[in-house]
Amino acid sequence: MIRFEHLHKSFRIGAGRKIIVQDLDLTLPTGRSLALLGRNGAGKSTLLQMVAGTIRPDSGRIVSDGTISWPVGLGGAVHRDLTGAQNIRFIARIYGVDTEQLAAFVEDFAELGQHFHMPVRSYSSGMRSRLTFGAAMGIRFDTYLVDEVTSVGDAAFRRKSRAVFHERMKASSAIMVSHDMATVRAFCDSGLVLEQGQLWYFDDLEEAIALHRQLMGDTPAPRRGRR
Repeated sequence: MIRFEHLHKSFRIGAGRKIIVQDLDLTLPTGRSLALLGRNGAGKSTLLQMVAGTIRPDSGRIVSDGTISWPVGLGGAVHRDLTGAQNIRFIARIYGVDTEQLAAFVEDFAELGQHFHMPVRSYSSGMRSRLTFGAAMGIRFDTYLVDEVTSVGDAAFRRKSRAVFHERMKASSAIMVSHDMATVRAFCDSGLVLEQGQLWYFDDLEEAIALHRQLMGDTPAPRRGRR
């Protein structure tokens, strides 16, 4: 369960403010994998970081009764001056898991070769995503936060990523940001739509997709969900 209580977040932009969420009261159900949909700039990544605890709201709070991953896919999850292996061992110590087991899993999964023992500043964005995705998949969380990361790598690596993510979803839930509706349908069973500071929840994923497309100007307006 993740609950938003009178949550508010905005950023100053020029002479005005960009509102991410405004007085949000909403409880997300346990055991559902949620697609977080919205236009570019709506604040989806910011909302994920607030759920993870890496960005503080202006007011209100987020309450959870389970473990939550960092936002997988965002480069801030690793330190650029440490090697991939050093980053993974540091993450293992933070989350209280066996350092060598996690390092071995990620080295095998991420397929970085000698780069695993090189500083992350030498990595491409795709390599960083593979490192952080591998780290997250190597730790069992109740909820995984995923930001456009299952499309990283070649076709074989994408198949492997999807397979391990599907395996984790048998016992966990997720909040996933993706602009690819095929990916959303493959991994999610419910949906969230973020637009102009409002967040709507839909039990039916297709209703969330329909609202998202309507807001983007693609289709007529559907029935609104809970907020």
